[in-house]
Amino acid sequence: MVFLHGLKSDMNGGKALYVEQWCHQHNRPFLRFDQLGHGQSSGQFIDGTIGRWAEDTVAVLDSLCDGPQVLIGSSMGGWVMLLAALARPEKVVGLLGIAPAPDFTDDLTRSQISPEQWEALQRDGICYFNSDYSCDPYPLTKALFDDGHANSLLHSPIPYHGPVRILHGQQDDSVPWERSLTLARQLVSDDVLCTFIKRGDHRLSEPEDLERMTRTLDELLARVGPT
Repeated sequence: MVFLHGLKSDMNGGKALYVEQWCHQHNRPFLRFDQLGHGQSSGQFIDGTIGRWAEDTVAVLDSLCDGPQVLIGSSMGGWVMLLAALARPEKVVGLLGIAPAPDFTDDLTRSQISPEQWEALQRDGICYFNSDYSCDPYPLTKALFDDGHANSLLHSPIPYHGPVRILHGQQDDSVPWERSLTLARQLVSDDVLCTFIKRGDHRLSEPEDLERMTRTLDELLARVGPT
């Protein structure tokens, strides 16, 4: 299994570490890593784009992962997960999205940027976005938005045929839970299940959320067969 973290998060988040421990207990190989400009990875955050992070994920799959893989994508990692699965459908046999956020640059983030910020983005190539998850504003680049639009997925069928499981909190203030319904409709796979947690937030990191995540992984692994 491969865990893909969210925007401005890293591989040492609670969900990644919890899944790693669970995998070790069940003798399953597990990989987590920091995307470019995150955590311990090299590079600057402002140099990253959805397409670049997806390309790096595919490179990790090609160079570090043997055999079939299940990808776990949290928030932005859910978008990267989908792009990587489309690039390597023969290798990615199952997906688990946790509050997945495909296309967030086109609408979710764009709708929260003020006209002044958008003007700065077009003029300077960068603007600064306040987030509830950080004391410091996020630097968002025009390249991130342009690349995100080029890699948008939700406006047409998504040709992934493997089993997909989605967990999403209905108290999510960052990625509306309805986005997962849209994603489920667009996936061509017939094996897509969404679980909505009425009191769940965006992080889904409470003990009961973490247990639900590994129960879902267990069920997903049973669907994909021996790996």
